[in-house]
Amino acid sequence: MKCIKSRVDKAIARGDIHCNTGCEYHPCHFKGQNCSFCYCPFYPCNDTDLGNMKHSRRDNGDVWDCSQCLFNHRNEVVAYSFKRFKELGIEKADDPRIADVFKECKERFFHMGKALMILGATSDAGKSITVAAICRILARRGHLVVPFKSQNMSLNSRVTRAGHEISMIQALQCKAAYLKNPTSNVNPILLKPKGDCMSQVIVEGKPFGDYDVEGYYNDFVPGPGKEIVRRNVEFLKKRYDYIVMEGAGSPAEINIYDKDIANMRAAEIADADCILVVNVEWGGSFAYAAGTIELMPEEDRKRIKGIILNNMRGKTSGMKPGLEQLEKITGVPVIGVIPHLDIELPKEDSEYFRNVDVQGNGSWNIAVIKLPRISNFTDIDPLALEDVTIKYVTTPEGLEGADAIIIPGTKNTLADLDWLKKTGLFDAIKKHAGIVPILGICGGYQMMGRKLYDPNGIEDKDFPEADGMGLFDMTIRWDQYEKVVRQDEGHMNIADQGAVEGYEIHMAKVETNNEKPLFTLESYKGNEDEGSVRETIKLYGTHLHGVFERPAFRHYFMSSLKKGAKVDVSKPAKDYKESEDYNLDKLADGFEKNMDMKAFDKILEGIR
Repeated sequence: MKCIKSRVDKAIARGDIHCNTGCEYHPCHFKGQNCSFCYCPFYPCNDTDLGNMKHSRRDNGDVWDCSQCLFNHRNEVVAYSFKRFKELGIEKADDPRIADVFKECKERFFHMGKALMILGATSDAGKSITVAAICRILARRGHLVVPFKSQNMSLNSRVTRAGHEISMIQALQCKAAYLKNPTSNVNPILLKPKGDCMSQVIVEGKPFGDYDVEGYYNDFVPGPGKEIVRRNVEFLKKRYDYIVMEGAGSPAEINIYDKDIANMRAAEIADADCILVVNVEWGGSFAYAAGTIELMPEEDRKRIKGIILNNMRGKTSGMKPGLEQLEKITGVPVIGVIPHLDIELPKEDSEYFRNVDVQGNGSWNIAVIKLPRISNFTDIDPLALEDVTIKYVTTPEGLEGADAIIIPGTKNTLADLDWLKKTGLFDAIKKHAGIVPILGICGGYQMMGRKLYDPNGIEDKDFPEADGMGLFDMTIRWDQYEKVVRQDEGHMNIADQGAVEGYEIHMAKVETNNEKPLFTLESYKGNEDEGSVRETIKLYGTHLHGVFERPAFRHYFMSSLKKGAKVDVSKPAKDYKESEDYNLDKLADGFEKNMDMKAFDKILEGIR
């Protein structure tokens, strides 16, 4: 506590420094934050709007946790605090009058955020990118904004700094909102399909249980589900100016309307007005829009304040009569017709991926095994920065002409390993070993081992054990329901030992491994070996998702292709995160240009 107080003393003496962009950790929380108080002068404020008591193993007791409070990083709070400190002659952190200044700041500047919800007439309507665009638009205006999706079904997930699991698309939307470290509050319920109508339910970042469809809607939703949504909406409203919510599927699914917590019931909990998004490319957009609104009960229909027609190819001039008629029929204004935007951002929707067989048209052919239960398929996206054609294959013939093979992650390693054997891909991949580079990621890495054991049926009750490909002298075991969920960073143990970072999400552990580790990971506990490599025959395996996002390993992998792909090291290395940021700005620009921003601002002003 003495250390914290001495730093606050220095901050008071130094005064308002606004954004400390020279700090190696900047921004700690969000772009544009005020860094004057790196340590809060009001700690512990004991205000439950901003924090809560939490048990600390290190301190062996309860401590005040305000790790997710952004209040003292708002410019207006900092400016007023310094003004009052000067007027009152406060120079030290232990001055009791600081508590009075906090009360004044709270009364003046604390407010509950407002919620806006983006609904889709169908799946893949463009809800996710619309939320990302609006988050970036509002963040560029200087607002503290956060995305939110009460319930998401996706096998593409990311890991927060706290070791919580959230959907990949909500992590991307947080980036659009200039938030550096997403929390599980943005996606409190994540469903990860396991097969046979069964899903693992992740609640606030941690495994909660497995549910089939009937159990989920009859037990989970009316039980803990609604309360989970309510408390996370309330949490975010106390910390941000705007919550931009994303619906799931359609808000007019009349067969589950009274059991749905992903659309209108979430809007009701948040008291959100809504914008309906329709994908024009699908055809029938007017019918989708009008039909969706017509099927909704009157009290929900009143929340729809605008319609956006998305992904329009060609000229919009011919649509004007239809737009006018749509507005007349629904009583809802069309506030934008967004053209098809040529942007490179991850695709979250599994329905989209199901129809994808080829990405890119580069010189080098990368074969990615399209596993039935493939997860985190966005791991492959950063390769688009290189001169590659990515082919998703399901047969041994698909490997013909491949310059490299990638076995991606999966929600069920053992079932997908069995699928590989039945399709002939198991033997076909082994035949390519030593000829072309082979990379296994997470579940794909586990398949490359010698033996896999699951005696308790944690992964799959049908496969208590299985033979792996034997490409690595390694055994894998599922022994207990303990999931590894964490962020990692470190360096390669090959080539120039360049930096790597990523995240792990897996149940199985490496039991024995007689291979050279591919990476060395760094943590406060010390260095740790990760992955496997047989460099002479170009075999690589890792549990790290996102391994291609940093350029070092991506470039190394490209240079190991059988024809010796040349990577131009004279050009600046492309970091995938920078590419994402560029495309998020491009996305926001496209929406701003093609939306009636006055009408949009009117919706914001009218939010309850």
